[in-house]
Amino acid sequence: MAVLVLGGYGTVGAHLVRLLRAEGIPAEAAGRDAARADRVVDVSDGASVDAALAETSVVVNCVGAEDVQLARTCAERGITFVDISATSDYVRSLEDIDRPAVLGVGLAPGLTTLLAVDALEQHRGPVDIMIGLGSGETHGPAATAWTYRLLGQRFPDADGTSIRNFTGRQSFSLPEAAGYRPFPAVRADFADQHRLTREFGVPVRTYLRLDSRLATLGLAALTWAPALQSRAPAHMPGSSDRWVALTRAADGSTRSASGRGQSLATAVVAAITVRTLIRNPVSEPTWIHQLLALDDIRRDSLAAEFRFDQS
Repeated sequence: MAVLVLGGYGTVGAHLVRLLRAEGIPAEAAGRDAARADRVVDVSDGASVDAALAETSVVVNCVGAEDVQLARTCAERGITFVDISATSDYVRSLEDIDRPAVLGVGLAPGLTTLLAVDALEQHRGPVDIMIGLGSGETHGPAATAWTYRLLGQRFPDADGTSIRNFTGRQSFSLPEAAGYRPFPAVRADFADQHRLTREFGVPVRTYLRLDSRLATLGLAALTWAPALQSRAPAHMPGSSDRWVALTRAADGSTRSASGRGQSLATAVVAAITVRTLIRNPVSEPTWIHQLLALDDIRRDSLAAEFRFDQS
């Protein structure tokens, strides 16, 4: 089963290609740069995409393009489409393609989703998700652009109110191993909070913070200052590549995972997903928690560098 990784020489894609090949899974890097790509493809060109899909069983979208037609093109050819995007409207559109696809794959959504589902299955009630990202890591232009695109934008909360991204501060107690100094996180529009709220019928809310207090406060300030958003720095201040994902259940109990390198962590979760998908194919849009459980990640050798904590 051949896997085509769109953006396969990027910050996430290069890790994913390497991990899949190490697992004995044929994987090719796809992109516009002929010097770095195994298959040259321009995702904005339908003919280029069609040509690149030959002899492919799974496509993983790591390129940052959020084009539902791209997913449909793969699905119509019987190719399972795997997406690592966190954008709520786009992921919701993918749920409607009625063909094989796996959604919410990565660190957030992805690992955060599995942590939240594990909490929901044991404590039925509201769950808060907190994702902490090390702003000292080079995340790539797509990840930076996605974060800045949230500035000033609103999304529906579980209670029906409208929430502005990077507002609504909330404090979380983090495991010491995460290496994060305590300061509040702010609301952010990650796709899995909406899916889990609908599916479990209880509020699930996501909060974001960076390892740098200055960078987190900067996002909170810029979300109220549209005129200054174009001047946001290309590289947010921070010196760490540490990430942490945590969920807090209704009874106050927490589950967390932490590690180094969010791009690598996203690729690890994606590689485990692809390997599982090869053994257990899907026939319709499927969220990661419908394919994997938290214990599947905990026990997997690919995630050996992740640290899991519960309190």
